[in-house]
Amino acid sequence: MTVRTRFAPSPTGFLHIGGARTALFSWAYARRHGGAFILRIEDTDVARSTPEAVQAIIDGMQWLGLAHDEGPFYQMQRMDRYRQVIGEMLAAGTAYHCYTSKEELDALRAEQEARKEKPRYDGRWRPEAGKVLPPPPAGVSPVVRFRNPTEGVVAWQDQVKGRIEFANSELDDFIIARADGTPTYNFCVVVDDRDMNITHVIRGDDHVNNTPRQINLLQALGAPVPQYAHLSMILGDDGQKLSKRHGAVSVMQYEEDGYLPEAVLNYLARLGWSHGDEEVFAMEQFVQWFDLDHITASAAQFNTEKLNWLNAHYLKLADPQRLADEATRRLARQGVAVAGGPDAAGVALLYRDRVGNLNELADAMHPFFIPPNPSSEMRAQHFTEGALGGLGALRLRLSACAWNAADLGKAVKETAAESGLKMPQLAIPLRVALLGLPQSPSIDAVLEVLGRERVLARLDAVLPA
Repeated sequence: MTVRTRFAPSPTGFLHIGGARTALFSWAYARRHGGAFILRIEDTDVARSTPEAVQAIIDGMQWLGLAHDEGPFYQMQRMDRYRQVIGEMLAAGTAYHCYTSKEELDALRAEQEARKEKPRYDGRWRPEAGKVLPPPPAGVSPVVRFRNPTEGVVAWQDQVKGRIEFANSELDDFIIARADGTPTYNFCVVVDDRDMNITHVIRGDDHVNNTPRQINLLQALGAPVPQYAHLSMILGDDGQKLSKRHGAVSVMQYEEDGYLPEAVLNYLARLGWSHGDEEVFAMEQFVQWFDLDHITASAAQFNTEKLNWLNAHYLKLADPQRLADEATRRLARQGVAVAGGPDAAGVALLYRDRVGNLNELADAMHPFFIPPNPSSEMRAQHFTEGALGGLGALRLRLSACAWNAADLGKAVKETAAESGLKMPQLAIPLRVALLGLPQSPSIDAVLEVLGRERVLARLDAVLPA
């Protein structure tokens, strides 16, 4: 058997963190077993589905690096196929037309609720041996209902939750096509899973109640039943269930906030799954380890602090040029041009271990690419007569100094000693002159990255003529 998994989001909003985890687990399971990962867009909710939401889902998947092998398939482009299957089911007697009006259904529900019964369709239009159905009412477009089994149970061995079963007597004959002919969610899912040969359905546990209906439909169609794995919910930092309406943000918001995709993926992998005590691992390792047996059935708690820790960890390992490119894009949005400035990768390397995200990195790199403009208060505090004298002497020494961190550090120390200054009394004013800030990474590294011409020009701007 070739493993085939699918991620099937509804494009009624952004791809949030819960959906991303489902996609990750489905992708990883297919990769682990040399199978195929299918992307399916379930866009039959025409009133709420938007092209922008579809693009947000695809963008989120691409940013995370969760490449699909087939698709994306769109349900709205498969309407003819759904109608064909509905026709086959009507002909086979596994589905039937129902002419019950909305008013009749409302009255039925009210009667059942008054008797404290579970509201459900009573099968009044269901064909049965010896049952005489009334003639179809004129001018009424019927819905199509699935002829659900009335006896026994529908059960499956959930790969996360264990055995789950429902009595068929609790499942009514649900609608598979509306009066206007459009198929319903549960029906479309079943036809798609059958046609796409899905072997493993990994999805959120909010779908548990859909599963018995889908299994019965699959069996009525003579189709194999996939393995099901229903993932527990994710709780936010506040302990409440994450959802599009509460706490969950778009995956692309994490990109906007300066997170690296590998940090988000690593964090998502540990939300409800574990491999011993391993916390930090690349996706290649995750794929080798991933199985369904170690997914916990209890809710997972989102912890922003831990995600931030992971992001800082991956920043320390990231290629400086990649970080420079990311920071350059962010600086460009602030109107800061990197071209013509110091080597951006060299600047990024100075701050790689000091920041928690790419936005912080861009902010830290900002002063290297604009002329410093310290406030009058900062000038008065740091550009004292003694400090300016030391900076002047240092400027002369730097004009002839070999331009490497070791020689530059030596020049600063020797100038401070000769000027009768303690190191901070020269180094802090030097930082203010070069970057407009009293704090920075090691001053010798800052000097080396800025370059001779830029350093001398920035010193000239603060020294007396």
